[in-house]
Amino acid sequence: MSEHATSTDVLVIGGGMAGLAGALALRENGANVTLVERAPEFGEVGAGLQMAPNASRVLRRWGLLEKALEIGVQPKHLVFRDAVTGEELTRQTLNGEFEERYGAPYVVIHRSDLHRVLLEGCEAAGVKLVNDVTVESVETVGNRGVAHTLAGVDFEADVVIGADGLRSTLRPLVADDEPVSSAYVAYRGTVPITDETPRTDLEDVIVYLGPDCHLVQYPLRKGELLNTVAVFKSPSFERGEEQYGGVDELEAAYKDCVPAVQEALKNLATGIRWPMYDRNPIENWVAGRMVLMGDAAHPMLQYLAQGACQALEDAAALQDASVGIVFTSEGINPKAWDVALREFNDVRAGRTARVQRTARVWGESWHVSGLARTLRNLLFKSRKDNNFQYNDWLYGQDSDGVPSLTPKRVAETAAA
Repeated sequence: MSEHATSTDVLVIGGGMAGLAGALALRENGANVTLVERAPEFGEVGAGLQMAPNASRVLRRWGLLEKALEIGVQPKHLVFRDAVTGEELTRQTLNGEFEERYGAPYVVIHRSDLHRVLLEGCEAAGVKLVNDVTVESVETVGNRGVAHTLAGVDFEADVVIGADGLRSTLRPLVADDEPVSSAYVAYRGTVPITDETPRTDLEDVIVYLGPDCHLVQYPLRKGELLNTVAVFKSPSFERGEEQYGGVDELEAAYKDCVPAVQEALKNLATGIRWPMYDRNPIENWVAGRMVLMGDAAHPMLQYLAQGACQALEDAAALQDASVGIVFTSEGINPKAWDVALREFNDVRAGRTARVQRTARVWGESWHVSGLARTLRNLLFKSRKDNNFQYNDWLYGQDSDGVPSLTPKRVAETAAA
């Protein structure tokens, strides 16, 4: 070991949703976990996010769902409308039979609130959190992962989790690829809900679908805030400009939409926009004793609202893959990490690849025009509420490779 190295069972690189979730999951298994974050303090930027049942089940597993529900909102419906005519195309009721079928509620929550819930969970569990650490590279030496930092101080661990996002420094260890531009950008905004805010739609997630654009609205923080996201095809982004001065592109994108949509544009913070990227799916996330998670492994477009959800699934799956094998009743068996990482990779890679690819197709169907729009609307209108055939693969309790961590599951894993 290097003279200046810090040793730990598990090292997590990145303090976003995926990193915090992975740290908490393995700490619950009994690991000594150190998480390093590049930023001087922890935090999340952005606006709201949607936590489907496949993610809220994981929060419940870790005892964090109630905290999320205290600050979040449980919408009653997910409603799709045509942005040009305002016509309702379809709706999904999100309570009752939906919640019973998927074993957990659908929750909308501010990104910073969910991040804080996970951060506080890590703090309470005893995860060592270290800021101002920039990891430049990771290598496997013997049966240990060694992270080399900009400051010249090494961190060594039995396993290193790379949760450093879309532009991961560690992904080149497993893939020679680059982020893929979607040509679309997002503007976001949260504004206080006042007496002047239209009362209709304040209990639902509303999605307006338009040619080359869409708009999403839903309430946050127990109905105190209204979250708005506008996504559209940007000529300047297609030219390679990540940011753009002025709002003429934004206004032009929605010029043919109903007044309710155009009025909602006033809620957006237009000083910054989020260019939308993903990457092509890859089959392998493991390099020696380093494994990727979250956006570092499978960045996806947001049309299925699954980015954070899949990160939580990753953490739960790694928790399951290592319990009873690495973390046993007799103690920790670090030699078993190679088996656990392969099982984790096998369980998750196909699942997340399907979500990545489906998100692309789903987004394309939202933004069509002409005959394709007519056909899309007919298809949406033919769907009945509580027809679950399009949801089961994504939200179903046996779809994600993340079984409940029951005593029976622990015993089965230990015997493997």
